[in-house]
Amino acid sequence: MAIHKVGYLIGSLAQASINRKLAKALVQLAPPELEMTEIGFKDLPLYSYDYDANFPPAAQAFKKAIASVQAVLFVTPEYNRSIPGGLKNAIDWASRPHGKNSFARKPSAVIGTSPGAIATAVAQQSLRSVLSFCNSPQMNAPEAYIQFTPGLITDDGEVTVESTEDFLRNYMAEFHMFIARVLQVLPPDA
Repeated sequence: MAIHKVGYLIGSLAQASINRKLAKALVQLAPPELEMTEIGFKDLPLYSYDYDANFPPAAQAFKKAIASVQAVLFVTPEYNRSIPGGLKNAIDWASRPHGKNSFARKPSAVIGTSPGAIATAVAQQSLRSVLSFCNSPQMNAPEAYIQFTPGLITDDGEVTVESTEDFLRNYMAEFHMFIARVLQVLPPDA
């Protein structure tokens, strides 16, 4: 089976983020056919169309990183019932300038964790709206709103609850099948 390059973006810029722990777990639980690479964005300046004619080096590198993968996984917390500003800024950079949207036709999935009972449900819906505008085919099921409890995922990405580990492993298997289906219908070079 073909290997698919997947870039993942962690919505929180905090090094101790529980979403970073979740991302580590997802990388470990991903099927071997998914080659996972973190795409960082903390060095991006705030987007302005004034940069469209001459992107700064950090933005050029970010767009190149997005272009180098076949699919994107967003692992995000919820800030004020939406996505973190840094993540939205990164999406703005990658989708600009007009006509050079790095997310167009690129399969994506959204997942997140938070201590709250509804986890990141509202942020995920907000992000899905943005990704729809960016013409990114999205895995709509299974949905994954992970309520984080102390010790659920270790700093090394080990999931300590078997049912959660099984769910996350299945989520990544479903993402793999979704990527394969989308790329069959919308090949990157078409």
